[in-house]
Amino acid sequence: MAMVDEPLYPIALLIDELKNDDIQLRLNSIRRLSTIARALGEERTRKELIPFLSENSDDDDEVLLAMAGELGVFIPYVGGVESLESLCTVEETSIGFQMMESDLVDSFVPLVKRLAAGEWFAARVSACGMFHVAYQGYTDVLKTELRSSYSQLCKDDMPMVRRADASNLGKFATTLESSYLVAEIMTMFDDL
Repeated sequence: MAMVDEPLYPIALLIDELKNDDIQLRLNSIRRLSTIARALGEERTRKELIPFLSENSDDDDEVLLAMAGELGVFIPYVGGVESLESLCTVEETSIGFQMMESDLVDSFVPLVKRLAAGEWFAARVSACGMFHVAYQGYTDVLKTELRSSYSQLCKDDMPMVRRADASNLGKFATTLESSYLVAEIMTMFDDL
């Protein structure tokens, strides 16, 4: 009987500790997310752990920052970029911000473009902080698309998206070629 229950123990322990009133227990549990994800495997991590974290992400700032730090290296544990994209749509923006500098390479620009065009504001907020990473080292065509997407986000109806754009405009500007700084960045700045 103990053998049957063993695979469920890590997730049950995590759930218990994440719901605990003691912030230290919640922090300890968050710091073990990678270990728990490895024990669960990609499929169970995607189907059980990620939904649980998404549903229970309204917590103390310290816990959320710890979670964001752990999730920043979560790509291999969830089975790749597509699964990670769902994490970026969580309304708690600090999770998305900490994942921005993850090691997304080939799929990174398409991910940023999908998030920037996302229906939910949380996805667009996460995208705002990714443009400066996505812009570097890609073709001129992709760079033009990224500048256009960023410009559209500067005009977004949601103030949270514009605030995220304003916060990241400097980082994005440092990656642009000088010929685009005056014409495009100043226009984006005016749109904010």
